[in-house]
Formats: sequence, structure tokens, C-alpha cells
Amino acid sequence: MSSFHLAQMNTARLRAPLEDPSMTEFAEGVALMNDLADRSPGFVWRLIGDSGDGTIAAPSDPSRIYTLSVWETPEHLRAYAYQSQHLEYLRRRRDWFIPNGHQAALVLWWLPAGQIPTLRQGISRLGRLQAAGPNPDAFTFRELFPAPSPVAG
Repeated sequence: MSSFHLAQMNTARLRAPLEDPSMTEFAEGVALMNDLADRSPGFVWRLIGDSGDGTIAAPSDPSRIYTLSVWETPEHLRAYAYQSQHLEYLRRRRDWFIPNGHQAALVLWWLPAGQIPTLRQGISRLGRLQAAGPNPDAFTFRELFPAPSPVAG
């Protein structure tokens, strides 16, 4: 077992409020996708908001939502995101979200196993990725960086 886990945060801007009829399928799918993640191999943890789901709205901008989760390996996260029912929702993202242009909307980073990331850390990592491109502290699936080597103690 690795001494590091993979943290993941992504963000999106909603095309309409979650209560809008155009968002019904997305809103109803949140619980399904959270349950699927919870049951997926390699899943460790996800941020859960006050409403009990894993999609958190930014207090300063309710149209901006975030997800934050931790996985044992990139392969586990990739299997959930791209080889499960979740892929159907990814394919429909343009129906529900305003495109982010060329800016990254997903960031990955390694953290010691057992450590829980904060949304603030995720937003900071995403900012680093957007400013400097993929690096060992903030990267994407396209340019993965290996987990740090354990420090001998």
C-alpha cells in the first residue's frame, strides 16, 4: 500500500441554478454519482456539503460548484471517471456547465495517506496549475506526476 493518495478537485460554472428544470437530470444524478464513487474500488474520501451531497457551491458565487475527493491511485480515479456510469454525465457536461475555455477545471495532487484536503487547498492547487502548468504539486491526467518517494525515518 502506498504512503500517498491522490487528491482530486474539479470545478464548473452552472448554466442555470440547480432548481431550474434544465438542470433536473444533473441535480438528480449527483446522489447517484456520489454513491457510485463511494462504492468504487480505490475510493478513500469525498467532501460532503451541508446538504449531504458532494457538490459544493462557492458561497461567493452559487453558480460555481466544486467536488473534492481522495483516491488510492490515479487508476482508481480514472476507472470511476471514465469507465463507469460517470462517463455518461461527463459527456453531457456542456448541457449543464459553461465551458471553462482553455483554463484547467480539474487538478490532481498527492497527499500523505490519511490526510484530508480542504477546498481551500484544492482551489490553491488549481490556481497553481492554471498559472504554471502541470507540475509535481498540481497536475492533470494528461500529465501525471508520480507520488513522492517516502521519506526514510
